[in-house]
Amino acid sequence: MSVEREDKHAGSGTNAAQSEREKLEIHLLLEGIYSASGFDFRNYARSSLRRRIYHRMQLDGLLTVTSLLEKALHEPGYLDLLVNDFSIKVTEMFRDPSFFRLFRQRVVPELRRYPEIRIWHAGCATGEEAYSMAILLQEEGLLERTKLYGTDMNEQVVRSAREGRFPLKRMQAYTKNYLQAGGAGEFSSYYSTNHEYALFDPSIKANITFAQHNLATDRSFNEFHVILCRNVLIYFDAVLQRRSHGLFYDSLAPEGFIGLGHMETMAAAYKAKYEEWIPPGHLYRKK
Repeated sequence: MSVEREDKHAGSGTNAAQSEREKLEIHLLLEGIYSASGFDFRNYARSSLRRRIYHRMQLDGLLTVTSLLEKALHEPGYLDLLVNDFSIKVTEMFRDPSFFRLFRQRVVPELRRYPEIRIWHAGCATGEEAYSMAILLQEEGLLERTKLYGTDMNEQVVRSAREGRFPLKRMQAYTKNYLQAGGAGEFSSYYSTNHEYALFDPSIKANITFAQHNLATDRSFNEFHVILCRNVLIYFDAVLQRRSHGLFYDSLAPEGFIGLGHMETMAAAYKAKYEEWIPPGHLYRKK
């Protein structure tokens, strides 16, 4: 019996040691990426990063996390590959249609009183939600006096967003979202097609500026009437979430609006500074 207890204890100790070694390797990997590139993933949620790390290791047949850092430091292009792996690119047009419908009903009337409107889509990925907002504002007669900014840390997806070109096979789902979001026209009238892609009309793209911006390291670059950062903060740890909320608060004009994803809520330190405008927790107005 004593031998069996010792074996179990040894197994538990081995697992604990492996877990601590993995944490150290991931820590060193993220520090190395930051030092080599300036991209800071150190305060991203570890569970999400771990999945992405092991997916890349599996694809490349690597046995240790440390081998990723070695390749990132010595193999041309591999660092960019890791940065692209770790960045968040999940998006779609009129994502969560009820949010856009309520935005049209509850926020647009408030925006009409401004001679110029500035809206920031933070963590915009390939830009689908920025284009969605441009379409909504055009239908409401506000696009001409609105400047939309779409930013993301990943330069590759920013370049893609600027093109306004999306796979044609997604248009059926996007049309459904558009209609559920209260779309007032024919969604297909906003783009032309070739055999593979939907190409959005230049009039929709004209008032959108896409640029690289990193929520983990960069500062505010303007004052906005609306900030949308939806389904991005869930990938951050508590430290980076607080930093992002501070950045957004400082970037919002008085009585400005901030929109979050359906799985996100306002940081406790900032709740008293906002009025909940569209419950539960989807959109807040700065007091």
